[in-house]
Order: sequence, then structure tokens, then C-alpha cells
Amino acid sequence: MPDGEERKRDQPDTPDAGGPQDPQETETARRRRRAQFLRELHEAKALRDRVQPRRARAARMRQAMRMRTFRW
Repeated sequence: MPDGEERKRDQPDTPDAGGPQDPQETETARRRRRAQFLRELHEAKALRDRVQPRRARAARMRQAMRMRTFRW
């Protein structure tokens, strides 16, 4: 294996992995990554519901039953 490939693999992928940076920027980056993750999660759940309609309907029915039997 050439040395160039080995060095690339050993380097961290994230820019803030090298050391402490501005906490506000880190918080902003964390919120951005979280928002992206939640968008992708919602998209994946929607896709799963489209490709498995029977399972999605059963899950909706179970959730409705839980909500009907929940005591305030």
C-alpha cells in the first residue's frame, strides 16, 4: 500500500476533531447535523410506509389503540 493512501486513512474526517474550537460554531454544526439526520430519518420512514403498506397500516392501528387506552 502506498504511503499516501495510508496517511489519508489515518487523518480524521471531521474538521473539529483536531482540537477545541469556538463552542458556538460547534453547537451550530451539531444542530445542522441533527437536522439533516432527522430529515433523512423521516424520509426513510415515509419510504418504508410506501413500500410496506400493510405493516404501516398495522402500526397506525396499534398506535391508535395505544392512544385510545391511554389514561390522562
